[in-house]
Amino acid sequence: MINKIFSKIPRKHSKSAGDPSPSSSSLTTSKRSEGGNKRLSSAVDEVITAPYSVLSIGNNTEDKFLRDKNSRVDGNLASASYEALPGFKDVPSSEKQLLFIRKVKMCCVEFDFTDPMKNIKEKDIKRQTLLDLVEYMTSASGKFNENVMQEVVAMVSANIFREFTPQPRENKLVDGVELEEEEPAMDPAWSHLQVVYEFLLRFVASQEIDPKLAKRYVDHSFVLKLLGLFDSEDPREREYLKTILHRIYGKFMVHRPFIRKSINNIFYQFVFETEKHNGIAEFLEVLGSIINGFALPLKEEHKLFLVRTLIPLHKPKCLSMYQQQLSYCITQFVEKDCKLADIIIRGLIKYWPVTNSTKEVLFLNELEEVLEATQAPEFQRCMVPLFRQISRSLNSLHFQVAERALFLWNNDHIENLIKHNRRVILPIIFPALEKNARHHWNPAVHSLTLNVRKFFYDLDPDLFKACQAKFQDDESKENPTRERREATWKRLEEVAAKKATTHEAILLP
Repeated sequence: MINKIFSKIPRKHSKSAGDPSPSSSSLTTSKRSEGGNKRLSSAVDEVITAPYSVLSIGNNTEDKFLRDKNSRVDGNLASASYEALPGFKDVPSSEKQLLFIRKVKMCCVEFDFTDPMKNIKEKDIKRQTLLDLVEYMTSASGKFNENVMQEVVAMVSANIFREFTPQPRENKLVDGVELEEEEPAMDPAWSHLQVVYEFLLRFVASQEIDPKLAKRYVDHSFVLKLLGLFDSEDPREREYLKTILHRIYGKFMVHRPFIRKSINNIFYQFVFETEKHNGIAEFLEVLGSIINGFALPLKEEHKLFLVRTLIPLHKPKCLSMYQQQLSYCITQFVEKDCKLADIIIRGLIKYWPVTNSTKEVLFLNELEEVLEATQAPEFQRCMVPLFRQISRSLNSLHFQVAERALFLWNNDHIENLIKHNRRVILPIIFPALEKNARHHWNPAVHSLTLNVRKFFYDLDPDLFKACQAKFQDDESKENPTRERREATWKRLEEVAAKKATTHEAILLP
């Protein structure tokens, strides 16, 4: 990836290098920390221009050169205040780490990327410096000490941690339904942010980093702020964050419970409060890998995570944005412990959509994946409420829902489960099959229904005939009831029409 970045940037300073797109209407604006419009602080100036001897590691005199992490530069900054430092190849090996620290401190300066014409030269210098840091981090040999780690984390924090201010969008109305724009908002500072994220990724993955020392700086506060960035509207940023979080989870074992707990809290807020978050799919991708590595038998903590967090994630309306990743996490649990299938299926039934046909198709897709990993004992525990719900789906007027429910019989494992439990299942779904066979409007649904009826008839003709006789008997009893109900409504309408001009109560014998 870093080779691609280098290939795009010429070594000489050019107007286009590092320049963001000037179209700011679709860009996400970021609200940085306080002190956003200050000039480059004198402390940073001193750090950049200080000799190597002053910046010796561990020297107390370095404190006076620490940068102001919130400093920015405006359009009137003199170019002389922000000049490129020599390359790592141009200094002796003994001074490379000192130069590394100077470059890191230099990259703490923040620029205004909402105006592409501001500080063009300085932005190009900073980007080239960041690329040099990435290259050095990749090829460095020798352990990094605490001072370097502290400076690196401070520089990364100054660049990537920010509050998101969503840009207002014009929603379109189609047939009275509000639709959001599909185009995600891109961060205008991405040309620099990308290199900072690449640097952080190389830092976390580096074999020269001692996790016992690094955990003092990549601490809970840093991790929590990193998780907050997952709400970015820029998918490129979320992709980097996903990879970095996965590396942190793997390297810093001490942070694992905290990371899981913090992600849980974000999910709770999303499900039960806001139903708005841009990074749910990326979180679930990371969790899918984590769940895959759970040791057996599963801890009670992990089972509670399934019941209290993953299953309720089926509730929000925007399920389609992360359903594939959620389904993977759910099926991982079933494969780890087949006894959880009953809990999962009952959870799906609990959150089953009533009026959202698109979401119901997603539920049926996930249900098939879960049933494919379900064993007979767990299937028998939940088959009654399950096939009551499938029966309702079979009679759906939305042809995709009914068709998807009928496709369950195309799965060999599910078909085998149904065969062995046909005496319980067929009486439940027979009325739905009979109604579809008689008068469903969609030809494909009608044809699939006839195939399923034939499947049951060939499997057990006696059971099929018994269910058919019971259905006809129930139908004959239902006709008088329906006629009485229609007659009652007719009399009620007649009485109401006569007394429409009065305020008398309408009594119907």
